[in-house]
Amino acid sequence: MTKADLIEKMAQDAGISKAAANKALDSFVDSVKTALKKKDGKITLVGFGTFSKVRRKARKGRNPTTGEEIKIKARNAVKFKPGKALKDSI
Repeated sequence: MTKADLIEKMAQDAGISKAAANKALDSFVDSVKTALKKKDGKITLVGFGTFSKVRRKARKGRNPTTGEEIKIKARNAVKFKPGKALKDSI
């Protein structure tokens, strides 16, 4: 499902225009980004799942083409853990 498909489905289910559904989806995505930027960034949607920020440590990796060892910097990553209702529905 693409973003356009999701917007169309949201508009149809909620009985709103596609423009309003697009604004709502953009607002949701911006809110998730803002919450995850915080120090203990975490968003829990009961029944759906939890988005959380995790810190990945620096590590050594390998260039698959040359086999040369490279350093991979530490960074933040986003983790999603599905909720029970989502797991059960699939």
